[in-house]
Amino acid sequence: MKKIRFILAAMVAIAGFSFVSCDNESEETKNNYTRYQDAVDKQINKKNDSAILLVAFGSTWEQAFGAFDETIDAYKKAFPKSDIYLSYSSAICINRAAAGENGVSRNYYAPNFWLHGLGAKQYKEITVQSLQVIPGEEFSRVVNYIKDFANNSLGDLDDKYLSEVTIKLGMPLLAAEEDVVTTARVLDNIYKDSVANGVVAFMGHGNPDSYDTYKANIRYDQLEEELQKLNPNYFVGTVDAPENYKVQVLARMKKAGINSGKVYLHPLMSIAGDHAHNDMAGDDGKDMNPAEYEYNDEGEIEDLSWKCFFAQNEYECNDETMITKGLLELESVRNLWVEHTKGAETLEDYYHSMFPEE
Repeated sequence: MKKIRFILAAMVAIAGFSFVSCDNESEETKNNYTRYQDAVDKQINKKNDSAILLVAFGSTWEQAFGAFDETIDAYKKAFPKSDIYLSYSSAICINRAAAGENGVSRNYYAPNFWLHGLGAKQYKEITVQSLQVIPGEEFSRVVNYIKDFANNSLGDLDDKYLSEVTIKLGMPLLAAEEDVVTTARVLDNIYKDSVANGVVAFMGHGNPDSYDTYKANIRYDQLEEELQKLNPNYFVGTVDAPENYKVQVLARMKKAGINSGKVYLHPLMSIAGDHAHNDMAGDDGKDMNPAEYEYNDEGEIEDLSWKCFFAQNEYECNDETMITKGLLELESVRNLWVEHTKGAETLEDYYHSMFPEE
């Protein structure tokens, strides 16, 4: 079996949120970490020797909760001999989802609690599937969670078990260049009718490029290139990647001679949450005048949604051209993650015994 090596430094990332314990121990005498771990342990129902932990960045939106529920159901169908669990890696999303920020309260827990709980149940095989789109900063955090678990960072799991358990990692949607090609074809198959009538612009998140995040922003450029091989009216920009904001997307459209017409906007994110509904399809900046735009140091216009920006620049871009669906809501795209899980690779050199002399 293929093996992959990760050299990312291990870190302990503990995310918390409000949770009311149901056991006899009082809240005052129980620290948060123990309460969260107890809550996770109660949700682990071991029916098989194999477990799959899906790790998403997270969201507070009810639509996203539904997308995650659909994903869990799809994984249960695809992997009937594995127990399926879902985790958030963002502490902010965990806290806000638990508080019911958008009207519905959901309790999600960080990967370290889930991995510890799965290890305590001594699953023989644990696959961690990243639900990230690109192999960037959030994906590196997922890897670090695995390394902390495998190295028994808390020192309270069975060392012999950790030396024998099989740990696999399922990669993000656009992990490799061949994934970009496959994803482009799937997206074109879904939106070929829309792109025949105008521009389809995908809005990704973006990633701070650094030595340990694989220069992941290049995946957006590569995806746009592959999509444009299928139709030149596809574009891919981001909320947060320098030199690929909505301003640069518009510049590329004009360079291609596209100065008017419909602009369909679609989040290139696993779920449709705050970025999709506000940064992309919201009404922020609807009264701005293009002649009075104020650009920040990176050449972006802040507090102006993509919808309003393109509408102000004489394109037909309105509520009717918003496609507020996360990628996990698209079955054919979701299946690409499932295929990554089926091809998940074992991690090499993730385990270091606490007792190397033995």
